[in-house]
This record gives sequence, C-alpha cells and structure tokens, in this order.
Amino acid sequence: MSKTAITAAPIMPVLAERWSPRSYDSSYVVSQHDMLSILEAARWAPSANNGQPWRYSVATKGTPLFDTVVEGLSGFNAAWAPSASAIIVVSIVATNADGSANKSAPLDAGLSISQLITQAHELGLHAHVIGGVLHDVLHKNLELADNLQVLVALTIGKLAPATELEGPAYEREIAPRTRLELDEIVLHGKP
Repeated sequence: MSKTAITAAPIMPVLAERWSPRSYDSSYVVSQHDMLSILEAARWAPSANNGQPWRYSVATKGTPLFDTVVEGLSGFNAAWAPSASAIIVVSIVATNADGSANKSAPLDAGLSISQLITQAHELGLHAHVIGGVLHDVLHKNLELADNLQVLVALTIGKLAPATELEGPAYEREIAPRTRLELDEIVLHGKP
C-alpha cells in the first residue's frame, strides 16, 4: 500500500512516502544490523546544548522484554502492536544536573524519534508512534531510573496487508493520509 503525500512543493521521497501503519508482518524479524542503523540515526539527532536526553528501551519480538512492553500499551494499541518486529519505548532525562526541569527534552527526543522513523523507512521498514501507553507501568516494568520519564512507544516492522486488521484499525489503515494545509499552520511569514 502506498500513501505518498500530496505536497504544495516537492519534498524528499523518504518523507513523502513515510506513513505510520498498524498492520505488520508478524513473521518478519528485524535484523540486528537494521536495528543498529535505526538507533544510530536517532543517536545523531540535534539536541539543546548537545544534552541528548533521549533513552531507548528496545524490545524485539520473541523476548520477555517484548511481552513486558506489550503489557504497558493501552487501548486498541495492545491489539495491533504485538505484530511488529520491535517496540521501542522512548524516555527522556526529565531533570538537569541541578534538579531543574529539562524543558527541551521532549523536543529533543522528538527530533531523535523523527530521525529514527526516517531511517527505518529508508531501510524499507515502517514505524508507528504510540502515545497510548501506560507510563507508570512501563516505567516500573522497564526498571527505569527515577530521573527518566516515559514519553511514547513506537513500533518497527515490515508492512502487511491492511486486511490483517479489523474494525477501527482497518478503517484507519486504509484511510488516506491527510494534513492541515500550510495556510492553517504557518501563522506568519507565509510563502
């Protein structure tokens, strides 16, 4: 299935073709080399003062950690996400060395996640960010340090036909990609 973005100006193909499926090939095993490539792309993201506040808990299918992470997914995410080859839980270092809030950490982690997703797509894989997680459950189950805060999880895997999904998940899978128009999001300095 292709969901190439319709854009007002050309963008890189890896960005135009990237989308977030829910239907994954449950038999596909992501290679260690591909996972390393994906994580390297994330590692080299920009961050405020080079703080690199992102932390990744990587759970690959078939491991006890994968099952532990699935326990921390909420809603209908727990139904489709286990078909992915890996689930990565993204946490941030929530405080600075002086104890103050690390206010740029969520943005920095978002930049890192974006590079991770783009690299996955470049490798012929797909990723889907999941906001519907049980933050406290994941924090406890992953035995994260007190200064870490769980943000999101994301799935990585090979695309499978949408027909492997049912109900609302299927409907969302076959729906066209949409975005707000530039006029709706660019408030000043419009082209």
